[in-house]
Amino acid sequence: MSQESLAVIGGGVIGLAVARRAALDGLSVRVHRTPAGGQERSDSGKNPGGQERSDSGKIPGPGASWVAGGMLAPHSEGWPGEEKLLALGLESLRLWHDGFLDGLPDDVVTARESLVVGVDRADAQDLRTVADWLSAQGHPVTVTTTARDIEPLLAQGIRHGFIAADELAVDNRKLVTALAAHCEQLGVRWAGPVERLDDARDGADTVVVANGIDAPALWPGLQVRPVKGEVLRLRWRRGCMPVPQRVIRARVHGRSVYLVPRADGIVIGATQYEHGRDTAPAVAGVRELLDDACEVMPALGEYELAECAAGLRPMTPDNMPIVGRLDECTLVATGHGRSGFLLAPWTAERIAAELMGART
Repeated sequence: MSQESLAVIGGGVIGLAVARRAALDGLSVRVHRTPAGGQERSDSGKNPGGQERSDSGKIPGPGASWVAGGMLAPHSEGWPGEEKLLALGLESLRLWHDGFLDGLPDDVVTARESLVVGVDRADAQDLRTVADWLSAQGHPVTVTTTARDIEPLLAQGIRHGFIAADELAVDNRKLVTALAAHCEQLGVRWAGPVERLDDARDGADTVVVANGIDAPALWPGLQVRPVKGEVLRLRWRRGCMPVPQRVIRARVHGRSVYLVPRADGIVIGATQYEHGRDTAPAVAGVRELLDDACEVMPALGEYELAECAAGLRPMTPDNMPIVGRLDECTLVATGHGRSGFLLAPWTAERIAAELMGART
C-alpha cells in the first residue's frame, strides 16, 4: 500500500504546523513555500533576520509569520462577543502546553506570563470588563491594583490590570525556523510557489491551502482580506534597564499596545488597519507605537530602535479562522488574523483529524 501524500501551500507558522503534524502521522509531505506575502525590502539593506536582502527586493522568509509578535494570549486578547474565538484560543493554548513544543528548542519560548494594564481610568475599566467577562466564561484571571509591584518598570500611576499566568510568548522567527528544521528531520520536502491548485495536486492525494492572504487566489470565494499591522523591534543596550520577563499588554487611552520579551530586547506591536497589500511601515503607525510603549514603560526610550516592519494579517469578516474541507481532495487553513501563532496547534489538529476521516 502506497504512502498517502499531502501538499501544503504556505510556509508560515500555519503551513509548517500542519506539515509537521502530517509528517508525524506518517504522511509523505511536500510544502510549497510562497513569497513573503509581497513584503517589500526595507531601506536598511537587510531583511528582518539581519541577512542581506535578495536581488528580488522582497524579504525572504515566511511572510506575516516573520513580522508577528508571537503572543499566545487568549485571555488578554479576549473581548466580549468573541466567545468562540476565546474557546479556540484556550484549546490551542492547552495544546501548546501539552506537546506542541516537543522537538523544538527551549529558547523559542520567551515569556510564561502576561500582565495586562490600563493607563487611565477608562482603560482600567475596559480591563475590568474583560476580566469580568472571562470570569463569567469560567476562565478567571487574577485582578491586581498593584501592577508596579509586579513589574517595577511600568510608568508611575499604572496600577490596575490583571495577570494571565498560563499565557506564553514565543520568538516567532526562532519558532518558524525550528518548525522548518523539525519538518526536514521528519522528511518533509520543499517546493516552490504555485499559481494554481492543479500545480500542487500533481503527485499529492490531498492539498492544504494555508497561504494566508493569498488563499482566495487559489480558491475564489474565501473571505480573507489583508489587514496591515506595524511591529517594532527594540534592542537592549548596555546601561539600559533590563528586558521584562513577562508580556506586558496595555490599553493606552483606548488603544492597545503589547511589549513582548526577546533574548536581546523587546517587540512592540501592533497597529491594525486596512491598506491593501502595502507593507511599508508608516510614520504615523510607528510614532503611535513608540509613544504608547514609552508611556507604559518609559525606560524603553533608551533602547535601540532596531527594526520597523509591517505584516499583513489574513482576516475574515467574523474574525474566525477558516479551517476545514473544501472538496474531496482540498482542505483550507487560513483566516487566522491576529491569532496565527496561538491557533497553530489547534489548526494542525483539526487538519489532522480531517485527514484521518473525522468531520470538522
